[in-house]
Amino acid sequence: MAAHPDESNCECHWGSEEDLALLKTPDTELSPDLLRRTWQATDWNYQASVLRRILPQFAAALTRGLIEPIWGMHEAGLMFHRAEWQRWPAEQAAAVQEFLHAWWARTLTDPDPAVPAYEVLALCTEASAVLGPWLRVWETRNHRTADQHLARTVEHWEYDLLGDQLPWNTWHNAEDMCAELTAWLVRHAPARLRAHGTPEELLHRIRLLGLTGPDRWEDPHWPGHRY
Repeated sequence: MAAHPDESNCECHWGSEEDLALLKTPDTELSPDLLRRTWQATDWNYQASVLRRILPQFAAALTRGLIEPIWGMHEAGLMFHRAEWQRWPAEQAAAVQEFLHAWWARTLTDPDPAVPAYEVLALCTEASAVLGPWLRVWETRNHRTADQHLARTVEHWEYDLLGDQLPWNTWHNAEDMCAELTAWLVRHAPARLRAHGTPEELLHRIRLLGLTGPDRWEDPHWPGHRY
């Protein structure tokens, strides 16, 4: 695949004519810097063609932990969303879906993935504009490694969630996604984590997610977060 023949971008802020010519040439590896500038740019005229051009190399770099966004992996997920991959020809859309699901499933079984599970979840959610299907996959992975990722996710996200904030910036309905994620954690996390000896303090943080208003911040186990 190649970028659209009429694609253009600013030489001052994005790159040279030679860089643009490489995007319009299929089967040519891009330098890590050019790959980064390409996926981070938000002003392409033909987003789908650009993503299709870089996707094999981009996907490999993602799974190896070679992509380093400024704020989080949800930024890479937005590249997929902007390209509207779900509207691509059926075979191409199915390939993207298969990639995202395979990466997510593999992450949950890997004790030390190149990209943390909570980052992959945010990316997949932004790429697909839905959270529920990824959480349902996590429900079916009922083993110690997936539960360890669950504990790390709660540890990493509890500050934002206890402030009723989605732990990443989204282009979608942040309030609904935050409520869905919180409800899922309250419902599924305690029993799974308790079975593996998770510290009581972390279990209390999850319990607090099920409370609102003064019941939450006046609880004896409120961690003293300030927002």
